[in-house]
Amino acid sequence: MLSSFESKEKLISVIGLGYVGLPLALAFAKKYKVIGFDINTNRIDELRKEIDSTSEVTASDFKDSDIEFTSDALELAKAHFHIITVPTPVDKYKTPDLSYLIGASKLVGAILKVGDYVIYESTVYPGCTEEDCIPILESTSNLTFNKDFKVGYSPERINPGDKLKTVTNILKIVSGSDELALGFIAELYGSIITAGIYKAESIKIAEAAKVIENIQRDLNISLMNELALIFDRMDIDTLSVIEAAKSKWNFLPFYPGLVGGHCIGVDPYYLLYKSKKIGYDPEVILSGRRVNDKMAHFIANKLITSLIKSDKKVSGAKVLVMGITFKEDVSDVRNTKVVDLIRELSEYNIRVEIYDPVANEDEVQLAYSLSLIKTIGVNYDACILAVNHLEFAEYDLSFYTKLMPERPIIFDIKGSLELEKESNDLMYWRL
Repeated sequence: MLSSFESKEKLISVIGLGYVGLPLALAFAKKYKVIGFDINTNRIDELRKEIDSTSEVTASDFKDSDIEFTSDALELAKAHFHIITVPTPVDKYKTPDLSYLIGASKLVGAILKVGDYVIYESTVYPGCTEEDCIPILESTSNLTFNKDFKVGYSPERINPGDKLKTVTNILKIVSGSDELALGFIAELYGSIITAGIYKAESIKIAEAAKVIENIQRDLNISLMNELALIFDRMDIDTLSVIEAAKSKWNFLPFYPGLVGGHCIGVDPYYLLYKSKKIGYDPEVILSGRRVNDKMAHFIANKLITSLIKSDKKVSGAKVLVMGITFKEDVSDVRNTKVVDLIRELSEYNIRVEIYDPVANEDEVQLAYSLSLIKTIGVNYDACILAVNHLEFAEYDLSFYTKLMPERPIIFDIKGSLELEKESNDLMYWRL
């Protein structure tokens, strides 16, 4: 079967060309004929010009790629292997929002043919592919699952901003709806994934494996955040404690911080939702989420206290927030917890200016109704280093003190600056 794709008699489609879909589509397009689909026509226009606003790929990545970018769903009918990489966020109630996934399933179902494969890469709860997506494919296509078409699940393992661990050199989990499906899916993905393929025993196992990868990291960070809350009350520097603990060979060094983004801050709610559906109320997972979700509130209150201690007025104070993306050197602002911090400060009538050389100004405005400043100003009462962008690493102490001529306050959320906690009228705090 692989030969029909190698000869480009059969095509691959990738539905959703974001941080996950685009690198995957281009990787396949080096060897096969690919249709890259996205409902965002502006996104398609930029990709046709070999421009990626997410900065996950460069112009050179488009070279020698046999790919057709389109927003016309009918074009998907040309393909025989459909990969769905759409977002799976949560709503304001922290409930899974499957609207993108359902929409993509209907879209693919409408053009599905006998012999086609549909692979889901979006992070979901165990059972979602078989219980929620496959029935939509069947009803929309009037075809029979596992008789007329096959389905698989292969969770994405993209690490946004990482130029070393790219899609082709990260071990890939694959699963299939039967042995035939598993074998072919593994073969096709394995032809471009140089790091190797792990065959999961079932679709549910692959779904569960993905969701717990992020839950484990979420819980580890939540432990560090809770320790930071405790140590702050004891006037103990958390990072110094971690450095000391790292001297033991089996200590796992995680660090406190704002836990946002589209994965770690979201995926636990998918398993929480499914778990409650089957009659079990998780305690540890939910506890970790609660700790991580309240860190912005803690940092905001800490800054208010610092302003008061420095004899500065809270209402009307001018504060610079450096970085708004969820991760350093990545333009993605989805579910960034820096926004929660900004909103907390705004509640005290603090004038917050946001500077981020990586974030897209239009996306920030559209998503959060917040504006970015193009250049850093002067006469701030406090500065919060919220995201450790590479550009910020070039700034030394003199840079910050020039921004705050009177009693400087520096909040270093990422712990990236090497400064004394208080010296020369400077108040320095790190999480």
